[in-house]
Amino acid sequence: MDPLVVDVVHFYPRENAQPHNTVKFEVINDENPTTTIVRRGQPFNGVARFTRPFDENEDVVQLVFNLGDKPLMDTQGSMILKRDVIPDKHSWCAKILDIQGDTVSFEVSTPVTLPVGCWALRLVTSLKSSRAREVYDYDQDLYILFNPWNPDDQTYMEDVGLLQEYVLNDVGKVWVGPIKTTRGKPWFYGQFDSAVLPAVMFMLDRADIPFHHRGDPVKVSRVISRIVNSNDDAGVLVGRWDGEYEDGTAPSEWTGSVEILAQYLETQQEVPYGQCWVFAGVVTTVCRALGIPSRVVSNLVSAHDANSSLTVDKYYTENMEELDFDPNNPQGADSIWNYHVWNDVWMARPDLPPGYGGWQAVDATPQETSSGMYQCGPAPLEAIKQGVIGFNYDVEFMLASVNADLMRWRKDPESESGYSMVDTNNYHIGRMVLTKKPFVFDPLGDEDRQDITAEYKHREGTASERLALMNGVRYSERAKRYYAVAANSSSDVTFKLRDIDTVPIGKEFRVIVDIDNMSDEGRNIKAALTATSVFYNGVKADIVKKIEGKVFVGPQKHEQVSILVQPDDYLPKLVEYCNMKISAMAIVDETKQSWADDDDFQVLKPDISIKFNEDLIIGQPATAVLSFVNPLERTLTGCEFRVTSPGVAGRTLRLAAAPAAPHALLSADLPVLPNKLGMINFIATFKSVELKDINGSATVEVFEG
Repeated sequence: MDPLVVDVVHFYPRENAQPHNTVKFEVINDENPTTTIVRRGQPFNGVARFTRPFDENEDVVQLVFNLGDKPLMDTQGSMILKRDVIPDKHSWCAKILDIQGDTVSFEVSTPVTLPVGCWALRLVTSLKSSRAREVYDYDQDLYILFNPWNPDDQTYMEDVGLLQEYVLNDVGKVWVGPIKTTRGKPWFYGQFDSAVLPAVMFMLDRADIPFHHRGDPVKVSRVISRIVNSNDDAGVLVGRWDGEYEDGTAPSEWTGSVEILAQYLETQQEVPYGQCWVFAGVVTTVCRALGIPSRVVSNLVSAHDANSSLTVDKYYTENMEELDFDPNNPQGADSIWNYHVWNDVWMARPDLPPGYGGWQAVDATPQETSSGMYQCGPAPLEAIKQGVIGFNYDVEFMLASVNADLMRWRKDPESESGYSMVDTNNYHIGRMVLTKKPFVFDPLGDEDRQDITAEYKHREGTASERLALMNGVRYSERAKRYYAVAANSSSDVTFKLRDIDTVPIGKEFRVIVDIDNMSDEGRNIKAALTATSVFYNGVKADIVKKIEGKVFVGPQKHEQVSILVQPDDYLPKLVEYCNMKISAMAIVDETKQSWADDDDFQVLKPDISIKFNEDLIIGQPATAVLSFVNPLERTLTGCEFRVTSPGVAGRTLRLAAAPAAPHALLSADLPVLPNKLGMINFIATFKSVELKDINGSATVEVFEG
């Protein structure tokens, strides 16, 4: 008798997907699925058919699973098919369930710490009585992923219901824009698209993460934060913030991650261009695809502390003109971003003392290097909140992002350090940390917004919040020096820059500073007001209007200084996302008291309305109308909509629209062909030469015919 020859091996992709929570993957829903996607630490079923009946007394069937081209202990599982096997969560085994002639049904159990990826399988058949053997290589894809549903998995989430959001939801929202006008930008993660898992495997290979590290979500998420940007190793996205995107896709035009990952996989080249929410959207797609629970987090008013002082420092000349460099820091100036977006990933942290598992921050936007590479995290939220900066990874940088103090320094020849402190506020940074609320999607409003500031920091101004920041300062020599200087000089004049909440595009606005002299003597004050257009990362683009002047304020009197800014002043100078910064500075002649403040706001643009004239029936063509009113006094040219939805051909569609006269309605017809039942989402962006970054979304139900 010769060893068994394998005729076919099959892993029931659909049946296994059900208990493994992988049914949503597109490849599982093909007519005859061949790819199997399961989760580690949980048994899955297979069947092998041979060219002759299986003889239990004589035949030996060995299954050998391998990951990567140089299998080691952790990346190889070898076992003999047996009837009486007791599965153990730390090892591989294969148990015979049934034998019908030439067909053997079996169940494979995998270790709960298994490296994730696309595993290869070889069947080696032999006889107990001879040395002859046959080898069969299984040629279909078999993915084994993290298993956050399994209590023994490092990614396990006790509240299993939340996995419907943090692993299985393929749409979400990213909060962007300055604090007063922040809005949720819908994003299509699309982690179940057939291009995503292959793209993720390609990314991990390009990042050169050893296969035996791929079972540790700490190492894997840190590598993801590095490979989603292209700075070190030809990763996915090229970051760009200067408004020049002609040779790629502008960051504001992307509607989701699938197009980006598909392009990366196909061209094997970095994709231009990303900004923070694009990096974060792709990270969530990659993590959810692999089974690491993930959410996108937006920090409104975010610090980039370039010199680890846990402060953001702004420098002024003796006359209170702002310097745009930091004389004390060759690494580059600190900056404040209107908002910054990163990710939280969920996992246990066996590498740290108890108490630091749960949400961890990772940031793929390339800002500073960590261990010599552009990567950041995972930093436990608990460590950020308590100011414990000694723990891995990058807790200090993240603590500064949400809780640094803004310090302003004026050149002062009489001071020992050459600078003296300017009146300032420590409520400025990390105003609010937001994410999408689980199980809610509100295409038109903000019902789905969840404020998670309290997970990152104690409430501003409470003793615990100051203690946590000072805890961080205590560990950092450089920060200690900065905080030691924060002593106040006499201040008997109060200044207040009035907030501007919202300005609809095409309307005027006024910048006002209120000045109150609390002393019994008159005060001469030199003041300057500036309105500037800025990029969202805090870089100034253009001065829109500036005034400087002297004002006398009598004893116990009130005065105000103001400038009026007209649409013609700012429209030509607006840059992407229409962010404006107003800055005010003042110095009192008699006492040398100095003051400075600034405020960010956004010039608001209309939203795209998406309307359906009829009910959507599965498989029946229909039309959606995209529209908004041109808010400008000028014609819009080069108009194009971009729409992503499971209801449009090829998933993303571009539609040209005719030029729109001033204040005219601009609309385009979108052909729709719904291919799945239930609620589906449409996410749209619009660009033209004169007006960009217009967004809209809708959720609509598809019925049976």
